[in-house]
Amino acid sequence: MARDAPDVEIIWRAYELRPEPAPALDPGGEYLRRAWASSVYPLAAQLGMTMKLPPVQPRSRLAHEAARWARSLARFDDYNAAVFRAFFERGEDIGRTEILLGLAQTVGLPQEPLRSALASHEFEAGVIDDEREAQVLGIRGVPAFVVNRQAALSGVQTVPALKALIDRARSSADRF
Repeated sequence: MARDAPDVEIIWRAYELRPEPAPALDPGGEYLRRAWASSVYPLAAQLGMTMKLPPVQPRSRLAHEAARWARSLARFDDYNAAVFRAFFERGEDIGRTEILLGLAQTVGLPQEPLRSALASHEFEAGVIDDEREAQVLGIRGVPAFVVNRQAALSGVQTVPALKALIDRARSSADRF
């Protein structure tokens, strides 16, 4: 969509759906199975994407830190895509350092600087800042789409819904 709208800047922000100490959801539980059956699988099929309900519900703090590290090397898009594929296509536990290091290697990024950044939590403050911003904006779910610093859409959205959001923002900049 960004290619179709070069005046739209897409900025990914960190958001932990269930940070410590909130309990993780049971991957085999009714809620996740129902949510995926009614929303995720139909949209994935429509878009021709491979997605499977992951067998784990990991803590995502380290994955967000790793993504910020990749952004510092101007490789966020590649790394972020690798994290999504690992989690949503292969069901890997993206809360584990070794998984994140392997993903870095698959996109041609060096493992040892990432290992060091994760061990020292060099990028944790940025992740926490993103989470605070989400709280201020009233975001409670993922994905969330924010236009001009105002929460506008939450949850799985269709491409037409996202395009309509952008069109509304363009036509009424002070409204969002």
